[in-house]
Amino acid sequence: MQTPIIDFVKKYADKNGVRAHMPGHKGKSFTGTEKYDITEISGADVLYNASGIIKQSQDNATKLFDTYSTFYSTEGSSLCIKAMLYLVSKGKRNPTVLALRNAHKTFVYGCALLGIEPIWVYPENSGHLCECNVSAYDIDEELKLLDEKPCAVYITSPDYLGNVLDIESIVKVCDRYDVPLIVDNAHGAYLAFMKDSVHPIKKGATMCCDSSHKTLSSLTGGAYLHISEKGKQYQNSAMSALSLFASTSPSYLILQSLDLVNADVEKNLNRFEEIKERVEKIRTELENNGYVCVGNEPFKLTLDLVKSNVLSKNLAYVLGQNGIECEMIDNEYAVFMFSTASKDSDFRHVQNTLLSVQKTERKPILTIEFSKPERVMSVREAIMSESETVSVTASLNRVCASPSVSCPPAIPIVVSGERISAQSIALFARYGIDTIEVVKE
Repeated sequence: MQTPIIDFVKKYADKNGVRAHMPGHKGKSFTGTEKYDITEISGADVLYNASGIIKQSQDNATKLFDTYSTFYSTEGSSLCIKAMLYLVSKGKRNPTVLALRNAHKTFVYGCALLGIEPIWVYPENSGHLCECNVSAYDIDEELKLLDEKPCAVYITSPDYLGNVLDIESIVKVCDRYDVPLIVDNAHGAYLAFMKDSVHPIKKGATMCCDSSHKTLSSLTGGAYLHISEKGKQYQNSAMSALSLFASTSPSYLILQSLDLVNADVEKNLNRFEEIKERVEKIRTELENNGYVCVGNEPFKLTLDLVKSNVLSKNLAYVLGQNGIECEMIDNEYAVFMFSTASKDSDFRHVQNTLLSVQKTERKPILTIEFSKPERVMSVREAIMSESETVSVTASLNRVCASPSVSCPPAIPIVVSGERISAQSIALFARYGIDTIEVVKE
Protein backbone atom coordinates (compact mmCIF):
# COMPACT_ATOMS: atom_id res chain seq x y z
CA MET A 1 0.00 0.00 0.00
CA GLN A 2 1.47 3.34 -1.05
CA THR A 3 1.58 6.33 1.31
CA PRO A 4 1.58 9.42 -0.93
CA ILE A 5 0.99 12.01 1.82
CA ILE A 6 3.72 10.62 4.08
CA ASP A 7 6.13 10.41 1.13
CA PHE A 8 5.51 14.00 0.03
CA VAL A 9 5.84 15.53 3.49
CA LYS A 10 9.00 13.55 4.31
CA LYS A 11 10.61 14.60 1.04
CA TYR A 12 9.70 18.21 1.69
CA ALA A 13 10.93 18.14 5.30
CA ASP A 14 14.24 16.54 4.30
CA LYS A 15 14.96 19.44 1.92
CA ASN A 16 15.35 21.65 4.99
CA GLY A 17 14.54 24.70 2.86
CA VAL A 18 13.22 28.14 3.81
CA ARG A 19 9.62 27.92 5.04
CA ALA A 20 8.19 31.29 4.09
CA HIS A 21 4.69 29.95 4.70
CA MET A 22 2.49 28.90 7.60
CA PRO A 23 2.73 27.54 10.28
CA GLY A 24 4.76 29.93 12.37
CA HIS A 25 7.09 27.37 13.95
CA LYS A 26 8.84 27.03 10.52
CA GLY A 27 9.67 23.40 11.22
CA LYS A 28 11.69 24.20 14.33
CA SER A 29 11.34 21.44 16.90
CA PHE A 30 9.31 22.28 19.98
CA THR A 31 7.30 19.10 20.52
CA GLY A 32 9.25 17.02 17.99
CA THR A 33 6.57 16.91 15.29
CA GLU A 34 7.01 20.35 13.75
CA LYS A 35 9.31 19.16 10.96
CA TYR A 36 6.38 17.31 9.42
CA ASP A 37 3.69 19.84 10.25
CA ILE A 38 2.94 21.76 7.07
CA THR A 39 0.07 23.60 5.43
CA GLU A 40 -1.49 23.35 1.95
CA ILE A 41 1.68 24.31 0.05
CA SER A 42 2.23 23.56 -3.62
CA GLY A 43 2.00 19.81 -4.19
CA ALA A 44 0.44 19.09 -0.80
CA ASP A 45 -3.10 19.02 -2.23
CA VAL A 46 -6.19 20.54 -0.57
CA LEU A 47 -8.20 18.31 1.76
CA TYR A 48 -11.71 19.39 0.77
CA ASN A 49 -10.88 19.80 -2.91
CA ALA A 50 -8.56 16.84 -3.19
CA SER A 51 -7.10 15.99 -6.59
CA GLY A 52 -3.50 15.02 -5.81
CA ILE A 53 -1.77 13.13 -3.01
CA ILE A 54 -4.74 13.36 -0.61
CA LYS A 55 -7.08 11.99 -3.27
CA GLN A 56 -4.62 9.16 -3.95
CA SER A 57 -4.56 8.32 -0.24
CA GLN A 58 -8.36 8.52 0.05
CA ASP A 59 -8.63 6.21 -2.97
CA ASN A 60 -6.39 3.76 -1.12
CA ALA A 61 -8.69 3.95 1.89
CA THR A 62 -11.72 3.44 -0.36
CA LYS A 63 -10.22 0.18 -1.65
CA LEU A 64 -9.16 -0.89 1.83
CA PHE A 65 -12.61 -0.35 3.37
CA ASP A 66 -14.37 -1.61 0.22
CA THR A 67 -16.68 1.41 -0.01
CA TYR A 68 -18.01 3.39 -2.95
CA SER A 69 -16.01 6.36 -1.68
CA THR A 70 -14.16 7.32 1.49
CA PHE A 71 -13.19 10.84 2.59
CA TYR A 72 -10.82 11.96 5.33
CA SER A 73 -11.60 14.17 8.30
CA THR A 74 -8.98 15.71 10.58
CA GLU A 75 -11.74 16.83 12.98
CA GLY A 76 -13.05 13.46 14.06
CA SER A 77 -16.39 11.80 13.40
CA SER A 78 -18.05 14.97 14.71
CA LEU A 79 -17.34 16.65 11.38
CA CYS A 80 -18.55 13.61 9.44
CA ILE A 81 -21.82 13.46 11.38
CA LYS A 82 -22.64 17.06 10.45
CA ALA A 83 -21.68 16.35 6.83
CA MET A 84 -23.95 13.30 6.67
CA LEU A 85 -26.86 15.31 8.08
CA TYR A 86 -26.25 18.04 5.53
CA LEU A 87 -26.17 15.56 2.64
CA VAL A 88 -29.46 13.87 3.54
CA SER A 89 -31.31 17.11 4.39
CA LYS A 90 -30.06 19.30 1.53
CA GLY A 91 -32.96 20.78 -0.40
CA LYS A 92 -35.59 19.50 2.08
CA ARG A 93 -38.16 21.76 3.73
CA ASN A 94 -38.67 21.20 7.46
CA PRO A 95 -36.36 18.16 7.48
CA THR A 96 -36.61 15.46 10.15
CA VAL A 97 -34.37 12.53 11.05
CA LEU A 98 -35.54 9.45 12.95
CA ALA A 99 -32.75 8.97 15.50
CA LEU A 100 -31.99 6.63 18.38
CA ARG A 101 -31.98 8.53 21.66
CA ASN A 102 -28.36 7.67 22.53
CA ALA A 103 -27.07 10.02 19.83
CA HIS A 104 -23.88 11.96 20.52
CA LYS A 105 -24.40 15.65 21.24
CA THR A 106 -22.65 16.44 17.93
CA PHE A 107 -25.77 15.07 16.25
CA VAL A 108 -27.91 17.54 18.22
CA TYR A 109 -25.62 20.44 17.29
CA GLY A 110 -25.72 19.37 13.64
CA CYS A 111 -29.51 19.34 13.73
CA ALA A 112 -29.51 22.85 15.21
CA LEU A 113 -27.18 24.23 12.55
CA LEU A 114 -29.16 22.65 9.71
CA GLY A 115 -32.68 23.19 11.05
CA ILE A 116 -33.34 19.45 11.35
CA GLU A 117 -35.79 18.27 13.96
CA PRO A 118 -34.94 14.84 15.40
CA ILE A 119 -37.72 12.32 15.99
CA TRP A 120 -36.45 10.21 18.87
CA VAL A 121 -36.66 6.44 19.18
CA TYR A 122 -36.48 5.15 22.75
CA PRO A 123 -35.64 1.61 23.83
CA GLU A 124 -38.18 -0.36 25.85
CA ASN A 125 -35.57 -0.94 28.54
CA SER A 126 -32.28 0.82 29.10
CA GLY A 127 -29.89 0.47 31.98
CA HIS A 128 -27.54 3.26 30.95
CA LEU A 129 -27.43 6.56 29.12
CA CYS A 130 -25.27 5.07 26.37
CA GLU A 131 -27.62 2.22 25.50
CA CYS A 132 -30.42 2.24 22.95
CA ASN A 133 -30.81 -1.38 21.97
CA VAL A 134 -33.67 -1.25 19.51
CA SER A 135 -34.55 -3.74 16.80
CA ALA A 136 -35.53 -3.44 13.16
CA TYR A 137 -39.11 -4.05 14.30
CA ASP A 138 -38.90 -0.97 16.56
CA ILE A 139 -37.65 1.16 13.67
CA ASP A 140 -40.42 -0.20 11.46
CA GLU A 141 -43.08 0.67 14.04
CA GLU A 142 -41.77 4.22 14.36
CA LEU A 143 -41.66 4.78 10.61
CA LYS A 144 -45.26 3.57 10.31
CA LEU A 145 -46.41 6.36 12.60
CA LEU A 146 -44.92 9.19 10.55
CA ASP A 147 -47.08 11.18 8.13
CA GLU A 148 -44.01 12.14 6.14
CA LYS A 149 -40.89 10.05 5.81
CA PRO A 150 -37.74 11.45 7.42
CA CYS A 151 -34.57 12.42 5.57
CA ALA A 152 -32.81 9.47 7.18
CA VAL A 153 -32.71 7.00 10.03
CA TYR A 154 -29.72 7.67 12.30
CA ILE A 155 -28.26 5.07 14.66
CA THR A 156 -25.17 4.65 16.82
CA SER A 157 -23.50 1.25 16.49
CA PRO A 158 -21.36 0.23 18.30
CA ASP A 159 -22.37 2.35 21.26
CA TYR A 160 -19.97 3.45 23.97
CA LEU A 161 -20.55 0.28 26.00
CA GLY A 162 -19.87 -2.00 23.05
CA ASN A 163 -23.39 -2.94 21.90
CA VAL A 164 -23.59 -3.63 18.16
CA LEU A 165 -27.03 -3.38 16.57
CA ASP A 166 -28.47 -5.67 13.88
CA ILE A 167 -27.71 -3.24 11.07
CA GLU A 168 -28.53 -5.69 8.31
CA SER A 169 -32.13 -6.05 9.53
CA ILE A 170 -32.48 -2.29 10.09
CA VAL A 171 -31.24 -1.68 6.53
CA LYS A 172 -34.02 -3.89 5.15
CA VAL A 173 -36.63 -1.80 6.96
CA CYS A 174 -35.07 1.47 5.74
CA ASP A 175 -34.94 0.16 2.16
CA ARG A 176 -38.63 -0.75 2.33
CA TYR A 177 -39.47 2.86 3.24
CA ASP A 178 -36.86 4.25 0.82
CA VAL A 179 -35.10 6.07 3.67
CA PRO A 180 -31.28 6.15 3.90
CA LEU A 181 -29.63 4.68 6.98
CA ILE A 182 -26.72 6.73 8.32
CA VAL A 183 -24.60 5.35 11.14
CA ASP A 184 -22.35 6.79 13.82
CA ASN A 185 -19.76 4.01 13.67
CA ALA A 186 -17.10 6.09 15.43
CA HIS A 187 -16.07 3.18 17.63
CA GLY A 188 -16.10 0.58 14.86
CA ALA A 189 -13.59 1.49 12.14
CA TYR A 190 -11.79 -1.82 12.67
CA LEU A 191 -14.97 -3.84 12.09
CA ALA A 192 -14.38 -3.55 8.33
CA PHE A 193 -11.42 -5.90 8.69
CA MET A 194 -13.00 -8.65 10.79
CA LYS A 195 -13.73 -12.05 9.24
CA ASP A 196 -17.43 -11.72 10.04
CA SER A 197 -17.65 -7.98 9.52
CA VAL A 198 -20.53 -5.99 10.97
CA HIS A 199 -19.21 -2.71 9.58
CA PRO A 200 -22.23 -0.58 8.57
CA ILE A 201 -21.20 -0.19 4.92
CA LYS A 202 -20.72 -3.92 4.53
CA LYS A 203 -24.16 -4.45 6.07
CA GLY A 204 -25.89 -2.09 3.65
CA ALA A 205 -25.93 1.33 5.32
CA THR A 206 -26.00 4.36 3.02
CA MET A 207 -23.30 6.31 4.88
CA CYS A 208 -21.34 6.07 8.10
CA CYS A 209 -18.54 7.78 9.96
CA ASP A 210 -15.57 5.98 11.53
CA SER A 211 -13.06 7.43 13.97
CA SER A 212 -9.72 6.02 12.93
CA HIS A 213 -8.11 7.36 16.10
CA LYS A 214 -10.44 5.37 18.37
CA THR A 215 -9.66 1.84 17.19
CA LEU A 216 -7.06 2.12 14.41
CA SER A 217 -3.68 3.85 14.54
CA SER A 218 -4.17 7.44 13.40
CA LEU A 219 -3.59 10.49 15.56
CA THR A 220 -6.53 11.84 17.53
CA GLY A 221 -8.93 13.58 15.18
CA GLY A 222 -8.45 11.21 12.26
CA ALA A 223 -11.78 9.96 10.89
CA TYR A 224 -13.58 8.82 7.75
CA LEU A 225 -16.81 9.58 5.96
CA HIS A 226 -17.78 6.41 4.11
CA ILE A 227 -20.37 6.32 1.33
CA SER A 228 -21.79 3.09 -0.07
CA GLU A 229 -22.89 2.50 -3.66
CA LYS A 230 -26.44 2.96 -2.40
CA GLY A 231 -25.53 6.54 -1.52
CA LYS A 232 -23.45 7.35 -4.59
CA GLN A 233 -25.64 10.38 -5.28
CA TYR A 234 -23.95 12.01 -2.28
CA GLN A 235 -20.39 11.55 -3.54
CA ASN A 236 -20.08 14.74 -5.58
CA SER A 237 -21.32 16.88 -2.67
CA ALA A 238 -19.36 15.10 0.07
CA MET A 239 -16.28 17.34 0.06
CA SER A 240 -18.46 20.46 0.05
CA ALA A 241 -20.45 19.03 2.96
CA LEU A 242 -17.29 18.42 4.98
CA SER A 243 -15.86 21.81 4.04
CA LEU A 244 -19.04 23.57 5.21
CA PHE A 245 -18.30 22.70 8.85
CA ALA A 246 -14.53 22.15 8.80
CA SER A 247 -11.53 24.29 9.56
CA THR A 248 -9.69 25.66 6.54
CA SER A 249 -6.46 24.62 8.27
CA PRO A 250 -6.53 20.80 8.36
CA SER A 251 -3.79 19.07 10.33
CA TYR A 252 -1.23 17.52 8.03
CA LEU A 253 0.07 15.50 10.95
CA ILE A 254 -3.35 13.82 11.20
CA LEU A 255 -3.53 13.44 7.41
CA GLN A 256 -0.16 11.70 7.42
CA SER A 257 -1.34 9.34 10.14
CA LEU A 258 -4.51 8.54 8.16
CA ASP A 259 -2.31 7.87 5.14
CA LEU A 260 -0.14 5.54 7.20
CA VAL A 261 -3.19 3.66 8.55
CA ASN A 262 -3.78 2.27 5.06
CA ALA A 263 -0.38 0.60 5.01
CA ASP A 264 -0.60 -0.42 8.67
CA VAL A 265 -3.97 -2.14 8.24
CA GLU A 266 -2.87 -3.94 5.09
CA LYS A 267 0.26 -5.16 6.87
CA ASN A 268 -1.61 -6.32 9.98
CA LEU A 269 -4.82 -7.78 8.56
CA ASN A 270 -4.22 -11.09 10.34
CA ARG A 271 -3.97 -9.27 13.69
CA PHE A 272 -7.65 -8.31 13.80
CA GLU A 273 -8.88 -11.84 14.42
CA GLU A 274 -6.02 -12.41 16.86
CA ILE A 275 -7.06 -9.42 18.97
CA LYS A 276 -10.69 -10.57 18.90
CA GLU A 277 -9.60 -13.97 20.27
CA ARG A 278 -7.46 -12.37 22.98
CA VAL A 279 -10.36 -10.21 24.17
CA GLU A 280 -12.70 -13.20 24.12
CA LYS A 281 -10.25 -15.17 26.28
CA ILE A 282 -10.06 -12.36 28.84
CA ARG A 283 -13.84 -12.08 28.84
CA THR A 284 -14.24 -15.82 29.42
CA GLU A 285 -11.64 -15.88 32.21
CA LEU A 286 -13.25 -12.94 33.98
CA GLU A 287 -16.74 -14.42 33.67
CA ASN A 288 -15.42 -17.67 35.15
CA ASN A 289 -14.27 -15.61 38.13
CA GLY A 290 -17.48 -13.76 38.87
CA TYR A 291 -17.34 -10.81 36.52
CA VAL A 292 -20.35 -9.93 34.35
CA CYS A 293 -19.40 -8.66 30.89
CA VAL A 294 -21.79 -6.88 28.54
CA GLY A 295 -21.77 -5.84 24.90
CA ASN A 296 -20.78 -7.75 21.78
CA GLU A 297 -18.16 -5.51 20.21
CA PRO A 298 -15.03 -7.61 19.48
CA PHE A 299 -12.29 -5.22 20.67
CA LYS A 300 -14.09 -3.80 23.69
CA LEU A 301 -14.28 -5.28 27.19
CA THR A 302 -17.15 -3.80 29.21
CA LEU A 303 -17.71 -4.82 32.82
CA ASP A 304 -21.02 -4.46 34.65
CA LEU A 305 -19.54 -3.42 37.99
CA VAL A 306 -22.82 -3.69 39.92
CA LYS A 307 -23.52 -7.28 38.85
CA SER A 308 -19.82 -8.09 39.23
CA ASN A 309 -19.89 -6.84 42.86
CA VAL A 310 -17.02 -4.44 42.23
CA LEU A 311 -16.93 -0.93 43.64
CA SER A 312 -15.80 1.57 41.01
CA LYS A 313 -13.55 3.42 43.47
CA ASN A 314 -11.82 0.15 44.40
CA LEU A 315 -11.35 -0.76 40.76
CA ALA A 316 -10.05 2.70 39.89
CA TYR A 317 -7.53 2.52 42.73
CA VAL A 318 -6.24 -0.93 41.72
CA LEU A 319 -5.97 0.06 38.07
CA GLY A 320 -4.08 3.21 39.01
CA GLN A 321 -1.68 1.28 41.25
CA ASN A 322 -0.96 -1.06 38.35
CA GLY A 323 -0.49 1.61 35.72
CA ILE A 324 -3.66 0.85 33.78
CA GLU A 325 -5.87 3.60 32.39
CA CYS A 326 -9.17 2.32 31.07
CA GLU A 327 -11.42 4.15 28.60
CA MET A 328 -14.20 4.87 31.09
CA ILE A 329 -15.22 3.97 34.60
CA ASP A 330 -18.32 5.14 36.42
CA ASN A 331 -20.44 3.75 39.21
CA GLU A 332 -21.96 1.15 36.88
CA TYR A 333 -19.54 0.19 34.11
CA ALA A 334 -15.88 0.01 33.21
CA VAL A 335 -14.79 0.02 29.57
CA PHE A 336 -11.46 -1.27 28.24
CA MET A 337 -10.53 -0.79 24.56
CA PHE A 338 -7.93 -2.79 22.65
CA SER A 339 -6.51 -2.61 19.12
CA THR A 340 -3.94 -4.25 16.87
CA ALA A 341 -1.36 -2.02 18.60
CA SER A 342 -2.08 -3.68 21.97
CA LYS A 343 0.79 -5.87 23.17
CA ASP A 344 0.46 -9.42 24.48
CA SER A 345 1.70 -8.18 27.83
CA ASP A 346 -1.14 -5.61 27.92
CA PHE A 347 -3.76 -8.36 27.80
CA ARG A 348 -2.06 -10.39 30.52
CA HIS A 349 -1.60 -7.37 32.76
CA VAL A 350 -5.23 -6.24 32.44
CA GLN A 351 -6.55 -9.73 33.10
CA ASN A 352 -4.33 -10.38 36.11
CA THR A 353 -5.07 -6.97 37.58
CA LEU A 354 -8.83 -7.39 37.24
CA LEU A 355 -8.65 -10.82 38.83
CA SER A 356 -6.87 -9.28 41.82
CA VAL A 357 -9.67 -6.78 42.55
CA GLN A 358 -11.55 -7.47 45.77
CA LYS A 359 -15.29 -8.13 45.37
CA THR A 360 -17.86 -6.39 47.55
CA GLU A 361 -21.54 -7.30 47.50
CA ARG A 362 -23.46 -4.48 45.86
CA LYS A 363 -27.13 -3.62 45.85
CA PRO A 364 -28.79 -3.10 42.45
CA ILE A 365 -28.84 0.52 41.35
CA LEU A 366 -32.28 2.08 41.44
CA THR A 367 -33.67 2.02 37.92
CA ILE A 368 -34.62 5.39 36.45
CA GLU A 369 -36.74 5.24 33.31
CA PHE A 370 -35.44 7.06 30.25
CA SER A 371 -38.87 8.35 29.24
CA LYS A 372 -39.81 10.97 26.66
CA PRO A 373 -39.42 14.57 27.88
CA GLU A 374 -41.93 17.17 26.73
CA ARG A 375 -40.83 19.02 23.58
CA VAL A 376 -41.42 22.75 23.98
CA MET A 377 -39.49 24.22 21.04
CA SER A 378 -37.27 23.07 18.20
CA VAL A 379 -33.65 22.11 18.77
CA ARG A 380 -32.48 25.07 16.69
CA GLU A 381 -34.74 27.56 18.46
CA ALA A 382 -33.60 26.38 21.88
CA ILE A 383 -29.88 26.47 21.11
CA MET A 384 -30.17 29.89 19.46
CA SER A 385 -32.24 31.36 22.31
CA GLU A 386 -30.82 33.57 25.04
CA SER A 387 -29.84 31.27 27.87
CA GLU A 388 -28.54 31.11 31.41
CA THR A 389 -26.77 28.48 33.51
CA VAL A 390 -28.59 27.22 36.59
CA SER A 391 -28.03 24.46 39.10
CA VAL A 392 -29.73 21.18 38.22
CA THR A 393 -31.73 21.37 41.45
CA ALA A 394 -33.24 24.66 40.26
CA SER A 395 -33.96 23.50 36.71
CA LEU A 396 -37.34 21.79 37.21
CA ASN A 397 -39.74 22.65 34.37
CA ARG A 398 -37.16 24.86 32.64
CA VAL A 399 -36.39 24.31 28.95
CA CYS A 400 -32.99 22.90 28.06
CA ALA A 401 -30.95 25.27 25.89
CA SER A 402 -27.81 23.20 25.35
CA PRO A 403 -27.07 19.56 26.19
CA SER A 404 -25.17 19.24 29.47
CA VAL A 405 -22.98 16.16 29.47
CA SER A 406 -19.24 15.73 29.24
CA CYS A 407 -17.39 13.90 26.52
CA PRO A 408 -17.19 10.96 26.85
CA PRO A 409 -19.90 9.80 26.55
CA ALA A 410 -21.48 13.11 25.37
CA ILE A 411 -25.00 11.71 25.16
CA PRO A 412 -27.60 14.25 26.29
CA ILE A 413 -30.05 13.36 29.06
CA VAL A 414 -32.30 16.23 28.00
CA VAL A 415 -32.08 17.59 24.46
CA SER A 416 -32.31 21.26 23.52
CA GLY A 417 -35.93 22.37 23.46
CA GLU A 418 -37.17 19.78 25.96
CA ARG A 419 -38.63 20.51 29.39
CA ILE A 420 -36.61 19.32 32.38
CA SER A 421 -38.62 16.95 34.57
CA ALA A 422 -38.04 15.53 38.04
CA GLN A 423 -36.96 12.33 36.36
CA SER A 424 -34.42 14.24 34.29
CA ILE A 425 -33.02 15.84 37.44
CA ALA A 426 -32.63 12.38 38.97
CA LEU A 427 -30.68 11.28 35.90
CA PHE A 428 -28.46 14.39 36.08
CA ALA A 429 -27.64 13.44 39.67
CA ARG A 430 -26.95 9.85 38.64
CA TYR A 431 -24.41 10.97 36.06
CA GLY A 432 -22.82 13.71 38.16
CA ILE A 433 -24.14 16.75 36.30
CA ASP A 434 -24.52 19.78 38.60
CA THR A 435 -25.46 22.63 36.25
CA ILE A 436 -27.40 23.00 33.02
CA GLU A 437 -27.90 25.70 30.42
CA VAL A 438 -31.59 26.63 30.10
CA VAL A 439 -33.60 29.02 27.94
CA LYS A 440 -33.86 32.36 29.68
CA GLU A 441 -37.39 33.23 30.79
